[in-house]
Amino acid sequence: MFDLTFTIEDNGAPTPLTLPIDQAVIAGWTGRDPIARDKHIAELEAIGIARPASTPIYYRVAARRLTMADSIEVCGTDSSGEVEFVLIGWQGRIFVGCGSDHTDRKVESYSVTVSKQMCDKSIAPELWELEDVIDHWDQMILRSFAWIEGKRVLYQEGALDAMLPVKELLARGFKDGKLPDGCAMYGGTFAAKGGIRPADRFEYELEDPVLKRFICHGYDVIALPVLG
Repeated sequence: MFDLTFTIEDNGAPTPLTLPIDQAVIAGWTGRDPIARDKHIAELEAIGIARPASTPIYYRVAARRLTMADSIEVCGTDSSGEVEFVLIGWQGRIFVGCGSDHTDRKVESYSVTVSKQMCDKSIAPELWELEDVIDHWDQMILRSFAWIEGKRVLYQEGALDAMLPVKELLARGFKDGKLPDGCAMYGGTFAAKGGIRPADRFEYELEDPVLKRFICHGYDVIALPVLG
């Protein structure tokens, strides 16, 4: 278990909230539309990654992989980010955040579970209360940008109405449909515009168009040499 300190709004004022995190789960293949879901599966198959055993599927990773750092280090140039919403359970409450499931694609081609453990999982330092957004959940938008060869390009974008509803996502993955205290779950992603590819920097955001606010974060990707 380790602590992460976030910022939440308390009566309109930014307030620090420290949460002990002892579980991290990466939910995959969470698309509500089977056509869109199968498009992403086909996208990964095109680069040699096998179809999942089930949809959705819940991968466990080390909780300490979560980071708010402005950069991460990866092995070589075969990894890439994926914007996702994040749910964190604590004392009967659920908080909503935004993160990136950065994944080693070369390793993913032979073991998705191992690939999820290879890279740090970025998470933005701000959270919202789920109860404040659940009534307009489907209208919220995930978006990411990749810096490739010095240019910032739109990499992913989609509304949460394309994802399984929160209640169903939790019911399929957790006992009694309840997110455990100290568990951070990444909730799935969208296909990349132009295909999956590495970037020098990855930026991501969760937009709430109803309450007119964003959760934003980004990180540089530092590629370490692979010597054999």
